[in-house]
Amino acid sequence: MSMYRVTLLLVALVASGLTQQLAAAERPNILFLFSDDHAIKAISAYGGPLADVAPTPNIDSLARDGAVFQNSFCANSICGPSRATILTGKHSHKNGFMRNGNKFDPAQWTVAKALQKGGYNTAVIGKWHLNSNPVGFDHWEILPGQGNYYNPVFLQMDGSRKRFEGYATDLTTDKAVDWLEQRDESKPFFLMCQHKAPHRTFSPALRHLGAFDDVEIPEPDTLFDNYANRSSTLARNEMEIDRHFDWAYDAKIRKDQRGDVKLPPPDRYGTPEYGRMTPEQREVWDAHFEPHNQKFLADFEAGKLSHRDVVRWKYRRYMRNYLSTVKAVDESVGRMLKYLDDNGLAENTIVIYSSDQGFFLGEHGWYDKRWMFEESFRMPFLVRWPGVIAPGSKPTELIQNIDYAPTFLDAAGLDTPDEVQGRSLLPLFKGDAEDWRESLYYAYYELGEHAVPQHFGVRTQNHKLIYFPLTDEWNLFDLQRDPDELQSVHADPEYTVARQRLVAEFNRLREQFDAPPFPKRK
Repeated sequence: MSMYRVTLLLVALVASGLTQQLAAAERPNILFLFSDDHAIKAISAYGGPLADVAPTPNIDSLARDGAVFQNSFCANSICGPSRATILTGKHSHKNGFMRNGNKFDPAQWTVAKALQKGGYNTAVIGKWHLNSNPVGFDHWEILPGQGNYYNPVFLQMDGSRKRFEGYATDLTTDKAVDWLEQRDESKPFFLMCQHKAPHRTFSPALRHLGAFDDVEIPEPDTLFDNYANRSSTLARNEMEIDRHFDWAYDAKIRKDQRGDVKLPPPDRYGTPEYGRMTPEQREVWDAHFEPHNQKFLADFEAGKLSHRDVVRWKYRRYMRNYLSTVKAVDESVGRMLKYLDDNGLAENTIVIYSSDQGFFLGEHGWYDKRWMFEESFRMPFLVRWPGVIAPGSKPTELIQNIDYAPTFLDAAGLDTPDEVQGRSLLPLFKGDAEDWRESLYYAYYELGEHAVPQHFGVRTQNHKLIYFPLTDEWNLFDLQRDPDELQSVHADPEYTVARQRLVAEFNRLREQFDAPPFPKRK
């Protein structure tokens, strides 16, 4: 090869490297921080009665420096389907992952594949929960299934399983930071750092045991909801703190459900958390829980506690553990933000904090999700993008997790395929809400888990319509007059026009999204 051609080749290689570096500098990194079952009422940036007693300062910093979306919702309030929706930008019936027992089809289009192909260095670390290995990621290290809080196993890209001593939230963060240290710095990055917490069984890091023992946890007004004036299906649910939140004093309770309130039966080593601990970890655990448990059991066995006293005790134990579990998630967010600051990455990195859906924190007497009621339908969405999003923004437009994928692509300067059903949020990031949607579609497809029936609905800024096909019931809620959703006004003549408008919009959305037929009544 002549010296001239060698020179041209070197120039081309240098130019290529400079182009990659320029592209990495111009296009923003995307850091997606994600948790499981984090209710907005447990994020102090959203306000509410828990804001003062259980602050989340690091998550709140995203709201202070960026935006906290006030009306962010999921398309299907359950773990796996929400994750599939985020990856594909499509409703559950279109991406094929309609309920947790499904297997995600890795051959379909995902935003990770598009970003990888578009020049991003991609990684996912932590909870995956899609019953297939990640595709479209240069690196992944994931928890099998739900994973464990203590000394968890992580699945590796080579197919092996490795167990690590420590707490899942801390380990997920460690691994995310390690990947950032080793990534290809010639490319912008897309990192999904996804936590198991604060999912059931709400197990705090040992350092946070007792963090809320001296705090008075406010009780929701609907803790003892009687489920009147709404669908008959509500009273048949199996997610009540009263009847279904396992307190494990009865040894007959299934072993895989023990430990909700950390009151173990005689075969305590069968509880999910306790059985995985080292002797040293168990010693810390026992030192915290045993005195509290013994006092409760003494009062219970002496007949000093009424039925409502026991429910309130379970509620307080639940909330103290749940909020303590959130503390480690908030610390993780702080660690990730500090890494960006310390490495000069903060100015060119979009940081998003979200969770796969909301969660009931005692409202309606419940502790799970699934329902289209506000507590589980709403999901957090806080985002910081210096120079683009005005600090302290509080957008009120209706957004949904089908919007995440097109938002990532738009920020990266990549095209969104026609099959994606969501919309880019960039206009809202920039304060342009013109021609934004006025309604959202919801669909829940699980087959009776927790006795929550399949149901479908539409939400606008002021109203919500829910259809329960197996009982052929409709509920309509006026969210302004009845924010706790205690009274369906579907049969109220005052709402005839609103009902007709919502039914028409419900049918329009079902046609727009090519929704499948409703399940048939038995």
